[in-house]
Amino acid sequence: MREFTAQHIATLPPSGIRKFFDVVATMDNVISLGVGEPDFQTPKHVRDAAIQSLEEGKTRYSSNWGMPKLREEIAHYLQRRFGLVYDTEQILCTIGASEAIDVTLRAVLEVGDEVLVPEPSYVAYKPAVLLQHGVPVVVGTKAEHGFRLQAKDLEQAITEKTKVLILPYPNNPTGAILEQKELQEIANVCIKHDLLVISDEIYAELTYGGKNHVSIASMEGMAERTVVLNGFAKSFSMTGWRLGYAVGPKELIKQIHKVHAYIIMCTPTMSQYAAIEALRDDMLCDADVDMMRKAYDARRQYLVKECNRLGLDCFEPEGAFYVFPSIAKTGLSAQQFCEKLLFEAGVAVIPGDAFGVYGQNHVRISYAYSMEQLQTAMEKIGIFLKNNGWL
Repeated sequence: MREFTAQHIATLPPSGIRKFFDVVATMDNVISLGVGEPDFQTPKHVRDAAIQSLEEGKTRYSSNWGMPKLREEIAHYLQRRFGLVYDTEQILCTIGASEAIDVTLRAVLEVGDEVLVPEPSYVAYKPAVLLQHGVPVVVGTKAEHGFRLQAKDLEQAITEKTKVLILPYPNNPTGAILEQKELQEIANVCIKHDLLVISDEIYAELTYGGKNHVSIASMEGMAERTVVLNGFAKSFSMTGWRLGYAVGPKELIKQIHKVHAYIIMCTPTMSQYAAIEALRDDMLCDADVDMMRKAYDARRQYLVKECNRLGLDCFEPEGAFYVFPSIAKTGLSAQQFCEKLLFEAGVAVIPGDAFGVYGQNHVRISYAYSMEQLQTAMEKIGIFLKNNGWL
């Protein structure tokens, strides 16, 4: 019997995060700081709107694009919060930002096209490129630059086959952000080399220290060459609702919609009614987000302080809900450190190299957990470091 699995699938590596958590799932009494999922409930008024839609029997397919009212609310929200101006024909609702990444790459890549992927970054980018027979080209970011993409490094990675830059800021796993000056430098490179930018802005609402998110699509000359991806999972604590969106140039979004319509049909109707409610009232919308952001900020400051106190050098992240401390002083690889911490201290964090080779000697710690859980975990990590002679 012949082997039916396609070769490019057979050689695709499994997620480094999933592999690690398969082990965690077999253990009891583990404090897990690994999952990038808000610990807050979806706001009650949002849940109530979804329940009402079910009780009223509003369970049929929607437009492939997403409900017109939802796209109107998304357009209003993007302009109000980030100064991005789109009409509803430029907005496509997707199954989370994850589907938006996939269908955008499907719509734009030819075999052999190169896609620039800054790393460390979300684990799905490179596999998504490979699944479309594209070529992911890693552009490394470093701790000494706060893991911010440098325009000069971007320029050096470009070849005649380069077509797309994935821009993942605020960043998972590092918490790095890009500010206007840095974005302008990157925009200049993209315009010079005629690149499309896929800007993953799923953590756009989660920036700290008084710094507001800036989208590269707001830079002059970039709206026509940028697809912005966002969603409701992180900002509104709606991970399981699986709802995101892609916005961009009208003609390109039409082609992306074509792919989406064939493989997905439409996003869950119940989730769309919930999302309309999440965005409907500016004051209520902002209050929901502000409450979560303030809680994350307190946890962020606590973890950065504790990591540095314990000798795990940690730069101050300004976005998302992760810290990315160095474990180089232990002499262990990130994988070895995480396994040892798990089995000896019962604390689970993610090896930094799960997010690419530039994450080696680091670990990702999520602060999408209660302060009590974080404090208990850091106490255990302190004892673990002391018992091994590293503190």
